[in-house]
Amino acid sequence: MSENFLTGFDQAPNSLPWTSLLILYLSNNKLQGPLPIPPPSTVFYKVHSNMLSGEITQMICNLSFLSYLDLSYNNLSGYLPQCLGNLSNLSILNLQHNFHGHIPQMFIEGCQLSMINLNQNHFQGALPRSLANCTMLEILDIGNNHMSDIFPSWLGTLPELGVLILRSNGFHGAIGKPETNSTFPKLHVIDLSNNYIIGKLPYEYFQIWKGMQSYDAGGLTYMQARVKIHIPSCGWLYTYTYQMTLTNKGIKTEYWKIQDYFVAIDLSGNRFEGEIPKIVGNLKALRMLNLSNNVLTGSIPSSLVNLKNLESLDLSQNMLVGEIPPQLVELTCLAFLNLSHNYLTGTIPQGKQFLTFENNSFNGNVELCGSPLSKQCANLKDPPPPPSIFVENQEAVSLFEFDWKVVVMGYGCGFIFGVLVGK
Repeated sequence: MSENFLTGFDQAPNSLPWTSLLILYLSNNKLQGPLPIPPPSTVFYKVHSNMLSGEITQMICNLSFLSYLDLSYNNLSGYLPQCLGNLSNLSILNLQHNFHGHIPQMFIEGCQLSMINLNQNHFQGALPRSLANCTMLEILDIGNNHMSDIFPSWLGTLPELGVLILRSNGFHGAIGKPETNSTFPKLHVIDLSNNYIIGKLPYEYFQIWKGMQSYDAGGLTYMQARVKIHIPSCGWLYTYTYQMTLTNKGIKTEYWKIQDYFVAIDLSGNRFEGEIPKIVGNLKALRMLNLSNNVLTGSIPSSLVNLKNLESLDLSQNMLVGEIPPQLVELTCLAFLNLSHNYLTGTIPQGKQFLTFENNSFNGNVELCGSPLSKQCANLKDPPPPPSIFVENQEAVSLFEFDWKVVVMGYGCGFIFGVLVGK
């Protein structure tokens, strides 16, 4: 019954009377009023993108067979019922764009969740340590909330975690060092952008993030969850393709599918300082690297030339000095480059991919010269020293200039995108 114009039920029941119901899809309608609760037999309940309101009743915790729950993009309010953690069969939990309060310590030992999406709520406080019980977790998205915590290094014990999105919260302090060399063994997407993290870039983590160090181009596969549905006299295996949203300065990119080997780091909009460690060049599977709007100093490491799969590089709004390494012209997959608003000097490298970049890739570097800039390379003066005081720039250039919805369809050097451009 998805994608219709349903506005409600005849009697707006608190619970639905269909006692043998297994699957209920009511998404993309115009349902209003309180959240209807399906019978305890329900395995799949998907009611996203409606206008449901009010708090979730404790009755939802009677759905002991529930494997898939998607209440995202409604107007639900109040706190999460802690009893949700008692749903021992739950594998997919999407509560995006609804709630407030603290995330309760509700994740019990033996937690079966493989995806948790709590993006765009009003959650605050610290991440619940009970998340460490979710050893099957592959995607955790807590972005765009009001969390206040230090970097949750303890999540590194989750053996299957591949995507960690904590952007636009109040995470603070230094990241520190990993406790073991097996921390975050499968992590390949991390977004910590727009927080209050300080200190040097976490080069010790760069050393051990094995999921970012090698690239398998053997085939096109996507991150998926396979949920078993037990039906009398038969069984059904449902495949759920994961999605994620990567955002830069409030501009979002929705990936309708996540390639198993899509590798991205976004640490922009924090207070990282010091030099970019050369060991970043060991993360050879990287496709997107965004370190913009920090307080990074020193020169751009030539080791970045090892990132042969890199498609987007944003080092803008820092205090980087020196020349642009000429080796970077060898990054033949590089489609987006932003080195603007630093203190770079000398001649812009010419040839190959660098012939495709325009002025806005290099603007704001007073002593930089050569095409595509109008400044000719002659009579260069000594570069001015970078300022000693960092002034936060809320207008940092984003990787994306529109609201994109992206379907990743290809592999190799560069993805093939199906794109819808929004507002």
